[in-house]
Amino acid sequence: MIKKDGRLTGGRDYRKIPLWKDVSAAEWDDWKWQLKNRITSVDQLKQVVEMTEKEQQEVNTALKSLRMAITPYYASLMDASDRNCPIRRRAIPSGKEVKISPEDMVDPLHEDVESPVRGLTHRYPDRVLLMVTDQCSMYCRHCTRRRSAGETDRALPKSDILAAIEYVRETPQVRDVLISGGDPLTLSDGFLEDILRRVRAIPHVQILRLGTAAPAVMPQRITPGLIAMLRKYHPLYINVHFNHPKEITPESKKACEMLADGGFPLGNQTVLLKGTNDSPIVMKKLVHDLVRIRVRPYYIYQCDLSQGIGHFRTSVSKGIEIIENLRGHTTGFCVPTFVVDAPGGGGKIPVMPTYLISRNERRVVLRNYEGVISVYTEPEPSEGGCPDEDELRREFPGLENREGVGALLRGGRVSIAPAGLERQRRSKLYKKGKLTL
Repeated sequence: MIKKDGRLTGGRDYRKIPLWKDVSAAEWDDWKWQLKNRITSVDQLKQVVEMTEKEQQEVNTALKSLRMAITPYYASLMDASDRNCPIRRRAIPSGKEVKISPEDMVDPLHEDVESPVRGLTHRYPDRVLLMVTDQCSMYCRHCTRRRSAGETDRALPKSDILAAIEYVRETPQVRDVLISGGDPLTLSDGFLEDILRRVRAIPHVQILRLGTAAPAVMPQRITPGLIAMLRKYHPLYINVHFNHPKEITPESKKACEMLADGGFPLGNQTVLLKGTNDSPIVMKKLVHDLVRIRVRPYYIYQCDLSQGIGHFRTSVSKGIEIIENLRGHTTGFCVPTFVVDAPGGGGKIPVMPTYLISRNERRVVLRNYEGVISVYTEPEPSEGGCPDEDELRREFPGLENREGVGALLRGGRVSIAPAGLERQRRSKLYKKGKLTL
């Protein structure tokens, strides 16, 4: 840690980096200056970190698939000589990004496929993802939306945003809107507030969420003015994106604490990355540091099957191993849920260690984190259920699941079949008279 004008800072003294030697403290602390002065070229980058000629060539090659933009703040956290620095790995393009594996996909999560209007994905029954910009303050090299991230480096056209909001207004089952991008905190306070105001005015929208990496990569964005504006739109939840303990600095700590003081519940979404955080020790340090700055570890994501990020992917078993080393070994709310965001639009599927060993009609055999095996005796079957259920079902019909496994358990359906079964195809053709038996 060094001191900058009497304040602690998490990185190198930026004034000793040639690129910013004449920058004032006021400019450095201004998020608009940070956004405007992002590192976007090799010529700038090599003034901040040591790079061989080969590395410089690889960066230029990788930029053909996803642009580079690194905030000066985040760049100041890099170890200038360590090529395995986790800050560098998140921000600096690698020649490995041009390698496309057979399993790679352009849109592995089917966000574009399940988009009824531009900028909006509606996958889950009661919530939507509203991507209001393709700009990020920094483009993470493991980005799952690299097909579109930074494509224009600006907000979605206002007409498209209004069309997406109109879709939400006309879809009464939507109660939760996640505003993401890109990063919505690259927008001005006024632009963002206009979106929040319009969505909050929809009667059936109960919850607003923001997804942002700003506290980790551009903490200067979290200003008193932003906090005052966001407070108008409670309940509003904010998900942040820290991948490694080195990203938690005095600046990012201050940003998260300002958000928490504003009344916004904070959750962190980490991506499991080979060579960066694929270690129980590193991940435990991360979750401990997060809760100290009042951020709840929310998800650990298995790295997606997006094109060009295969070098970041670990085995799923590595994620299970990490959870095994957290559950029971640290505070319960420090333990995130490890999920695979299933290819083909399957959504987030939790993948956890196996704690259920066996069961019969009356007993369930379980094991704990130590390996202790216990039995839980289930109650005798009895008639009757929760007395409030019928009343709530009538008053709030949206609470009852009409699809998925929940519908099977309720008795609303007898089976769920995947689309594209050969017998379904035959049946359709026969009904249309195009197939004879």
